Amino acid sequence: MMTSLVSSVIEFLTAHPHVAYLTVFLLALSESIPIIGAVVPGTAVILALSALVPSGVLLLWPLLVAATSGAIAGDGLSFWLGHRYHREILGFWPMNRHPELIQRSEAFFIRHGDKSVFLARFTPGVRAFVPLLAGMLGMTVRRFYVVNVASALAWAPSHILSGVLAGATFSILGATAKPLAILLVVLVAAGWAVLHIVRWTLRRGIPYLIVAVQRLRSWAGTHNTWLSRSLIRLLDPSRSEARALALLAVLLVGAAWLFFGVLEDVVNGDPLLLADRAIYRALQDLRSTPGDAVMIAITELGDTKVVVAVTMVVLLWLLWKRAWRTAAYWLVAIAGASALNTVIKVALHRARPGELLYSGWSAFSFPSGHSTVNVVLYGFLAFLIAREIRPAWRLAVALGAATLIFLIAFSRLYLGAHWFSDVLGGLAFGSAWLALLGLSYLRRQAERIESGSLLALGCAALILAGGFNIYRSHATDSGRYAFKVETPTMAATDWWASDWQQLPARRIDLTGDTNEPLTFQWAGGLKELQDILQRNGWRASAAWTPLNALNWLTSQADPVGLPVIPLFASGRLPSLTLVRPHSDGASGGSRLVLRLWVVDFELTNGRTSPLWMGSVVEEHLYHPLSLVTVSSTQPDVNAPRSTLAAALDGARLLSRAEGTADADWDGQVLLARHADTQKTIAN
Repeated sequence: MMTSLVSSVIEFLTAHPHVAYLTVFLLALSESIPIIGAVVPGTAVILALSALVPSGVLLLWPLLVAATSGAIAGDGLSFWLGHRYHREILGFWPMNRHPELIQRSEAFFIRHGDKSVFLARFTPGVRAFVPLLAGMLGMTVRRFYVVNVASALAWAPSHILSGVLAGATFSILGATAKPLAILLVVLVAAGWAVLHIVRWTLRRGIPYLIVAVQRLRSWAGTHNTWLSRSLIRLLDPSRSEARALALLAVLLVGAAWLFFGVLEDVVNGDPLLLADRAIYRALQDLRSTPGDAVMIAITELGDTKVVVAVTMVVLLWLLWKRAWRTAAYWLVAIAGASALNTVIKVALHRARPGELLYSGWSAFSFPSGHSTVNVVLYGFLAFLIAREIRPAWRLAVALGAATLIFLIAFSRLYLGAHWFSDVLGGLAFGSAWLALLGLSYLRRQAERIESGSLLALGCAALILAGGFNIYRSHATDSGRYAFKVETPTMAATDWWASDWQQLPARRIDLTGDTNEPLTFQWAGGLKELQDILQRNGWRASAAWTPLNALNWLTSQADPVGLPVIPLFASGRLPSLTLVRPHSDGASGGSRLVLRLWVVDFELTNGRTSPLWMGSVVEEHLYHPLSLVTVSSTQPDVNAPRSTLAAALDGARLLSRAEGTADADWDGQVLLARHADTQKTIAN
């Protein structure tokens, strides 16, 4: 779907480039409009359109002019609104719903003065409010437009040329550009999701934690025991570390709950393990030579050699500063995390996804050692550094450490060294261990460690030790982590007789949920199957173009003309999607939808033949309030399968083992094969 949509967009822009230039102008303008600028993803779209310049779809100078003029016009409009309506405009909806953004922007303007108009252009959050406040607070029109034009002349090339560079890079990469682009999208989306989940958890968890802490203090105040006295000292609201203690407590509870939840699924074989295989397969399909080189280098930054080097450098610094207690905590944090991780690995004996030449205790998979140890190493280092630096720099340190940890953990997934549950369990366990040590560390008076120098020293140790490890190990690791395509084979006669039951009975999506039955298996090429079915009323699903996607927002769309929503099966998108009109539904018609996914088996009997598994379902289409079209998949899969069987000569229905059938499925699977495959089996 994504490839089809992107291709159609590029074709449209090739024929109508002025639409892209107008879009860039409007997006650059919207970036400076209060509230709208915080919602519209203008920067992302401008970068994406700029990436089309090297291919000749768009021209560089019109894009630069559109972005610059849009930025000037946007800031000018925002300034005029503030100059014309003053503070009255702050009482209008929706600005009256975001007083915190206005306060931040006003403080930013007061702190930086006239140059805040320039700086705000590159500062998310306050960017859309500072020009408005400049007009409200009396900045002269002449001075404003001097800074406004200067900032636009710097902002537009920084965005447009960055997109052009990215587009040129992907053009040079050729065939590997597509998987790399998809991988980049996956990384950005995963990072965005993790960031927002953490923010949501803290925002919702801290109020409950405050209530719990108050109740705990009340209980401790009515008792005179060692535990109650310790709790009173720990939870004293007058302590400067009260906020940090609250955050660490939330982290400890949340991370421990997540780790034991993952551990339970691993031990009991719950649906998370199905998601493991789906995610593993999806990521392996995205691998490319340049992507492998980058991810191997990142995973080498988390190797034991680098961990030991950074640990020893930080330890020596702490000893030199005579921070004896901090040095002891540092050793316990790293050594304890490594030891406990190894104990859990040995106790569970879980195998890795593939043969990666690991031996001894390292051959076991859960939890991921890279994830566990690195989250403790760089998390605790960031914790020590953040205690002494200015609050304005703490977020940068935390984001830097979190980004490095996330990339190392993701590299283990990408390279197939661990299952998703291994990495998730390792991050959760390491976070819980880190929070526990942090709570204990904050109980006593802090030692001075000169965090600025420690930050520089830690970064230098990571760069030097990591660079040396990459130089020494990259060639060997490239062979270890090389993606090995080994498609197992199955005799065609065995598949036709009984081995068809080795294929999954139901579709499993990326989350590990079990969905509709896979009621169809096909041996042969997809082109041959498509030709057979098209002679019997089936047709290829409509492509996901912008125009076709808009058909879902109407109530008069042809059921067969609507694009089909692609679904994952064991980490793969369908290779073929066909539709067929069906009898009219109660309020809008219906259609049959056939999806086919490739199987990790090849049939052999003198020649090889691909094998596919599929589902065929009925979708009813409804039109709520006669405004939009909504599809609903019907639970009965027997009738759609029978319709498919009528179009295939020589197909047969076979029943799966007992216990598979339910009220909506009789447990039977339709097997069919192309004529060449049939001859092969007969021979």
